[in-house]
Amino acid sequence: MPDADTTTADPAGRKRLVSGPGLLLVWLYGVMVVGAVSRSAFQISTEFGRAPLAYSLSAVAALAYAFITYSLVRGGERARKAALVCCAAELAGVLAVGTWTVLRPESFPDTTVWSQFGLGYLFIPVILPITGMLWLRKR
Repeated sequence: MPDADTTTADPAGRKRLVSGPGLLLVWLYGVMVVGAVSRSAFQISTEFGRAPLAYSLSAVAALAYAFITYSLVRGGERARKAALVCCAAELAGVLAVGTWTVLRPESFPDTTVWSQFGLGYLFIPVILPITGMLWLRKR
């Protein structure tokens, strides 16, 4: 049944995902895009040979954050489902890289955005996809 509240739909009829607390979620993802893109771009362009895996993983994190941000802003059911899948993949990446960096820190001569479950980013990388999935399932 269509939503009677026209304030939650854009002109194309897509249901907005950034209303209420979703706006904070988009803002946090946007901040993470800036942080991960700038970090990975600098490290890849200046010292890639030192820790190629770590820097590549930071670039992957940046792409995930950018895609989720775009999907949340775009709105609509397809975008919601795509963002939900990407949040789940992001969480899997954070958990895998976080576990790897805790158990085998020598494998990473430098940290990634997801190292130690996002310790360098106040654990936002592990909290954000969980929050995102809860928000997207509710919407």
